[in-house]
Amino acid sequence: MSQQTWQEVLITSQVDGPTLTAAAAASCIPPAAKITLPNNFWYIGRQLRISASGRISNVVTTPGTARFDVRLGAVVAFDGLAVALNVVAKTNVGWWLELLLTCRAIGSGTSTTLMGQGKFLSEAVVGSPLPSVGGSGQIVLPVNSAPAVGTGFDNTSANTLDLFFTQTVATGSLTLHQYTVESLN
Repeated sequence: MSQQTWQEVLITSQVDGPTLTAAAAASCIPPAAKITLPNNFWYIGRQLRISASGRISNVVTTPGTARFDVRLGAVVAFDGLAVALNVVAKTNVGWWLELLLTCRAIGSGTSTTLMGQGKFLSEAVVGSPLPSVGGSGQIVLPVNSAPAVGTGFDNTSANTLDLFFTQTVATGSLTLHQYTVESLN
């Protein structure tokens, strides 16, 4: 049976995010691309798709890992876990991230939870062949883990949606160029 809903783009980014170089978690989207979802935005079955792309660099020696997470306020509602980066140096190669988040429970306190899965595509992913012999690697998120609901948050309050990036060593960089959040229903 149809739900009689529609898809809509909630927000996009018109400018680059900050160039992240520190070994710390930080928002990778520009401030104008952060959207505050209103009270009681989520209902069971509601889905959001987050698409992002940009450029990433890593070094040969200790390339570290890349990690994306979605936060609602201060709560990590989805964690993609650590993606091992390539042991071949990469300078300003493209990346593409797509995440699908589905509301599994709603309520106050920490009752609202999201199930999330996604994919990260880049030549910077460990094991990616050289472009001349094969192209870019792709990793399913969360990495090496069964999908599970994220940390619960309060749906009765307004929550700012943010995309964070963390690298484990300060030897690389990431810049977001494009970002879209879509409500699928």
